[in-house]
Amino acid sequence: MEANSVDSSILKEIPSENRRILIVIISISLGLLITFCLSLSIGSVSLSLEEIYQALWHRGAELNQVIVWDLRLPRILAAFVVGSALGTSGALLQGMLRNSLATPFLLGISAGAGLVVVVLITFDLFLFLIPVASWLGAVLTTMLVYFLARQNNDINVERLILGGVAVSSLFGAIQTTLLILSEDGRIQKALNWIVGSLNGRGWTELNTATPYILIALIIACLLARFVNVLNLGDELAVGLGIPLARSRLLIGGTATLLAASAVSIAGLIGFVGLLVPHSMRFLLKSNDYRLLIPLSAVGGAIVLSWADLLSRIGAVELPVGAVTALVGSPLFVWLLYKRSF
Repeated sequence: MEANSVDSSILKEIPSENRRILIVIISISLGLLITFCLSLSIGSVSLSLEEIYQALWHRGAELNQVIVWDLRLPRILAAFVVGSALGTSGALLQGMLRNSLATPFLLGISAGAGLVVVVLITFDLFLFLIPVASWLGAVLTTMLVYFLARQNNDINVERLILGGVAVSSLFGAIQTTLLILSEDGRIQKALNWIVGSLNGRGWTELNTATPYILIALIIACLLARFVNVLNLGDELAVGLGIPLARSRLLIGGTATLLAASAVSIAGLIGFVGLLVPHSMRFLLKSNDYRLLIPLSAVGGAIVLSWADLLSRIGAVELPVGAVTALVGSPLFVWLLYKRSF
């Protein structure tokens, strides 16, 4: 009885805001663990927890080991890595631009990566370089948008958004033209990549892009304080001694590295970078990016993993990008209804 009374008194002493944050962190952590276990067990061949445990330690049936190590585990880890990169990138851009509709593709990331891939597939050139080429296309396009946004040695937010929209529209039109002029088989191959998919992703793709994503995630967490200040307004940020141009360049560069690396693994996947930061704000009732950025990374991993799980449990496997759009649209409408952004 005394122990229970002590525990209850300790809980009462914790502020309600901190209790909410603690509950959200614990819930998301458990959700990530449950998602990992379900993703390993569910598929065309169902595996029990005991069979998964044995396969992870290279024991039991050889078929189960192949399913776990060669098929499901790299795909699940790819979903975790790509989802965390997109969620974090969205949080960074929304904070830096003070725009609730900002996404990782706002700066032309999707347009640049998509155009490079469509060109390679249409002309049947260096197809093995698609991941690296898409990454370079995304980075170079973002650099172009930043160049267009420079004004008086500073980055103008309105010019940055307008430049991203203009470049995305131009590159999208070129993509459409190339797809119309290409052969049917190549059109299907290009569309599968543009829509976004984790099918067939293995250890090679993970080893190539994961180190960059992990480094960028660490930098993003370190930049949380600057994002908080920029989110309050330019005048206050200057008054606190924050260099606007340098901060925006660093934050935008980190967001670009995250999104471009994610694109190089899974193609173009929408709604994760838009929906996840809003969901974290809704759960936390807070706009503190010291919490939003790491939780957006974990939330993005969970959301994309569930989308991938839904995409492969039916008779026909769907592109994970189509699932995120189908599920993300009504969820985002619900969030808009519940909260005014």
